[in-house]
Amino acid sequence: MIETKGVVHFSIPVSDLVRSREFYTQVLGLQLVAAPPGSGMVFLRTGSDYVVLCASKTPIAPNVADETLVHHAFMVDPEHYDEAKAFLGDCGVGILFEEDRKQGVFVGRQFYFHDPDHNVLEISEWHGKRV
Repeated sequence: MIETKGVVHFSIPVSDLVRSREFYTQVLGLQLVAAPPGSGMVFLRTGSDYVVLCASKTPIAPNVADETLVHHAFMVDPEHYDEAKAFLGDCGVGILFEEDRKQGVFVGRQFYFHDPDHNVLEISEWHGKRV
C-alpha cells in the first residue's frame, strides 16, 4: 500500500476564476499564492493548507438543489464562528443548514453555504478533537 503523509491541496471547480478568486480571498479570507496566466488555476492558502480553484469546462453540480453532502469545510476559531456567519449574511450569502454536532467525527458548530458556482462550503469550529 502507498503510505501518504497528508494532503497537498484540494481542487474546487469554478466557472469564472476572477469571480471565484474574489469570493475566496475577499469573503473567505484565503491568501493568494499564485494565478499563473493561462493555467486555468488559482492557488490559495488557508493556514497551512492549500486550495486550487480550477476552471471547469463542464457544468458544476456536485449536489442536487440545496443538499450539502458534497462540500469543502474550512475551520474558524470558536470565538469567530458567529461573526463569520454574520459576515456572510452581510455579503448576501445565505446559510443552507446549520448544526451543533455533539457526536461523530467532526463535532461542534458548523454551517453550510454556496460559493458563486453552487459548490457547498462549510465553516466549522472543529479543532481536530473527537468526542
